[in-house]
Amino acid sequence: MDSEMDQWLEMLRSPNVEDRLVAVKSLQHIGDEEIFTPLLEAVKDENPLVQKLAVTTLWELANPAAVPVLVDCLSSPVEDIREEAKSALGELVTPDHLLLMLDALLRDDINMQLNILFLLRKIHDVQCLPYVMPFFESPLPELRETAITTLRYLNQVERCEPALALMSDPEATVRRAAALTLGHLADAAIVPILCKAVTADPDWEVRRNAAKSLTTHANPDAIDALEQSAEDQHWQVRKFSLQALQKIAADRTLPLFIKALTDEYSDVRREGVIAMRILNNPIALTPLQQALDDPDRDVCIFAQRAIQSIQNSIQETSNA
Repeated sequence: MDSEMDQWLEMLRSPNVEDRLVAVKSLQHIGDEEIFTPLLEAVKDENPLVQKLAVTTLWELANPAAVPVLVDCLSSPVEDIREEAKSALGELVTPDHLLLMLDALLRDDINMQLNILFLLRKIHDVQCLPYVMPFFESPLPELRETAITTLRYLNQVERCEPALALMSDPEATVRRAAALTLGHLADAAIVPILCKAVTADPDWEVRRNAAKSLTTHANPDAIDALEQSAEDQHWQVRKFSLQALQKIAADRTLPLFIKALTDEYSDVRREGVIAMRILNNPIALTPLQQALDDPDRDVCIFAQRAIQSIQNSIQETSNA
């Protein structure tokens, strides 16, 4: 085995690319720690195929000592190498690598910064926050979007005022990410911002994400906005607005839930039925009976459950 390994190690130094590729592939099957150091050199090979194969092999060895070298690969001009390194680091990085990651984030390289911002989500450490926030003001929308998404994954962050400004970002992709992230924060100014977004943002995905975050906040102050967005032109906005209203259901919203039963999309009709079950108002029995004939089986099932729930409640009240 030693002589065989020596043969592959010698081929790694060959000027012939095919020899180096064969060597890395062969070492990949050996999987011994003795090949670790030669693989670190192979990662720096001039040929991208050799580099990527070496990265993959280091990934399979799962040795944390490879993390610094793999981090360097995140700035490779070759996308396949960057993606392979990012995938490997996604399994190898631990909180012990936080300082290494933060140092790499300071490098003036967009590929490095994008990938490190992504990988910080694996660590969740609130210490990342001062390093992430400057990217909210990056001139590059992809960095702003990635940074605001990473904020969502940091533990113990309840308030981050600079994040709120991204709901007015000129790029819809950034606003979409910001709308979801605001669902994870607790600042008092968030609900009015989300209410404005769910009704007025020109991008339907932003409106949908704002509705999702309002579901998390479950704030009665959002009822007016959600009643408006529950009649949005896009069905996903209507669906998630109804979900949000389920968290803060009030009798005033019953007509809206009844109207949802005639929506062309079954997902919206189902949310209307679920909302009526939560509201538990006997007035809903007649429209729910009609929903038993809905062409979508799930809507019928949820309608039957809602009817049963309301009837049980009426029975309990009459027996009291």
